[in-house]
Amino acid sequence: MDQVECVVIGAGVVGLAVARALALQGREVIIVERNGAIGEETSSRHSEVIHAGIYYPEGSLKARFCVEGKQKLYNYLQSHGVAHQRLGKLIVATSEDQIAALEQIRTRAAANGVDDMLFLSGNEVTALEPELRCVTALISPSTGILDSHGYMLALQGDAEEHGAMIAFDTVFQGGAVEDDGIVLEFGGSAPMTLKAQMVINSAGLSAQPVAASLQGFPAEKVPAHHYCKGNYYALAGARAPFQRLIYPAPEAAGLGVHLTLDLGGQARFGPDVEWIDGIDYDVDPGRADSFYAAVRKYWPGLPDDSLIPAYAGIRPKIQAPGEAAVDFMVQGPADHGVAGLVNLFGIESPGVTSSLAIADHVAEHLG
Repeated sequence: MDQVECVVIGAGVVGLAVARALALQGREVIIVERNGAIGEETSSRHSEVIHAGIYYPEGSLKARFCVEGKQKLYNYLQSHGVAHQRLGKLIVATSEDQIAALEQIRTRAAANGVDDMLFLSGNEVTALEPELRCVTALISPSTGILDSHGYMLALQGDAEEHGAMIAFDTVFQGGAVEDDGIVLEFGGSAPMTLKAQMVINSAGLSAQPVAASLQGFPAEKVPAHHYCKGNYYALAGARAPFQRLIYPAPEAAGLGVHLTLDLGGQARFGPDVEWIDGIDYDVDPGRADSFYAAVRKYWPGLPDDSLIPAYAGIRPKIQAPGEAAVDFMVQGPADHGVAGLVNLFGIESPGVTSSLAIADHVAEHLG
């Protein structure tokens, strides 16, 4: 049986960031990934937004890691030449009764250390975005977008440059906790058995099944997991007349239908919320029907029949449908009693923005 110091399960954006952080510490690191390339699941199926840290409860891991990670991410993208733009985001109130929600957002953002948000009048918004209609808006200057695949390639390059190795097409099949390490069994194109001193479970949608498959791991420490699909729709036939990301005032069920831009300036709408029982990335064209009225509250000029299916992502949720949102769960030895094991559960948005901060936290956790 081969022995290794650190095994990272999952080569998504957080797994790659963790592997890089551990490799930079001089640790021996192997990343195992069931797919044939990096970031083929949640990490490549999202809006590619660099979040400011606005919506999350004060003191939460999401708030802490997003605000800390945002600055680390901008610095990293700049230093590694990864494409990104600090576009800014407008959160709009389309009626007077939504202004209180924007006030709450600014208060929460300030509590999280995001102190650059400003209120704009309807006329000031129109001067910035002539096609946008609202009574007022909050502008978030530190929100941006990035090339997420370019970012993951940079993380992979850093990790490998410092000695980390990646085994693709390698499927985790189970393992066991022993006194002197954790035994891991892998199948796929190159079956192997490893004994690791440290294991970071960054398997995303499969993080709970991975933890549950470790003999000797307390079953009651594995949280519930649910699949929540987010469907995205693209704008056909024209470019959207906006230079910034546009978000409506939050609603009870979520953040509403928002408009994001890619680095080429193309608009996409979503994600929505669709609870599903299994992995399914198909996008139903009919779900876009409900988007038109919602978008036209802030963009009256949205053309008829202009939204077409783009792609879908799946959020690894800990909470069930109808339950309140929960925080990231970074579960270490002090939480479950297994030396050398860190489980990363429920790492959804703002996971990309938070990735470098999560990685540093995990590396320090294991130090």
